[in-house]
Amino acid sequence: MESMGKKKPRRPRRSFTPEFKAEIVGLCRRGDRSVGQVARDFELTETAVRDWEKQAEVDAGECNGLTSSDREELTALRRENRRLREDVDVLKRATAFFAKETR
Repeated sequence: MESMGKKKPRRPRRSFTPEFKAEIVGLCRRGDRSVGQVARDFELTETAVRDWEKQAEVDAGECNGLTSSDREELTALRRENRRLREDVDVLKRATAFFAKETR
């Protein structure tokens, strides 16, 4: 009964270089091994490999979606937007503080 609620411990999140991802996608596209077999051979999840394949297709213009460079730009713009919103919030609070002090 004790083991019913326990989950398998998660392994730490790994990151992979674009070159490694391209190599894995190339192995899948060659066709001599399935996506599942390539994933098992390199101790990856099938989902990750399929996502890399799909992203490679988008980057190559084979299907619609955000390219890797578009994704990077979007991430940077969202980060900058968040920072600017925080700056505006600080300025609003400072304005309210100084407006109260001058009364």
